[in-house]
Amino acid sequence: MNGDDVRAALGELLHALGPLTDAPHDWAAPAGPLDWSCRETAAHIAHDLLGYAGQLAARPTGRYLPFDLTVHPEAGPAGVLTVVTAAGQLLATALDAAPPGLRAWHHGPCDPPGFAAMGVAETLLHTHDITLGLGLPWEPPAELCAGVLGRLFPEAPDDGDPAGVLLWCTGRGELNGRPRRASWTWRAAVGDR
Repeated sequence: MNGDDVRAALGELLHALGPLTDAPHDWAAPAGPLDWSCRETAAHIAHDLLGYAGQLAARPTGRYLPFDLTVHPEAGPAGVLTVVTAAGQLLATALDAAPPGLRAWHHGPCDPPGFAAMGVAETLLHTHDITLGLGLPWEPPAELCAGVLGRLFPEAPDDGDPAGVLLWCTGRGELNGRPRRASWTWRAAVGDR
């Protein structure tokens, strides 16, 4: 996966959520199964995308950078989505500039495709959570989900639509008689797959 995949996931998010930034949509509602509100979940997407971009830019080998993204409390849903857009574009640009041999910390040494897959996963999964909270039926696109599964979930079953499999892998649903997962983790670090 690469910067183009992050841009595609960001486009999916904006297409799904952009029209929902005005009333009557309640961004204070819980985002699907999460404890966060829809607004907090969108800010979390921006936080993670910016964090991944920072890791790629600074290339720390044994820790996370000591910074956080704070979205001003007065920012409405449209403003939060603008912050998500900025963070996603920064990650995509960092991925475009990253040499293939680059390694940066994410629970171990992670390569650029791993950071791209995590950025796509965070964007798609939390867009799904937000759309559930806002009452909009939406599923992540199969092609992007297949890329995430191939990079972050090598043990994923191959008996279903990639979107359904990704949602199952991350505890967001059942899959062909398999119960919802109570815990899960993805494998982003090189050598962890």
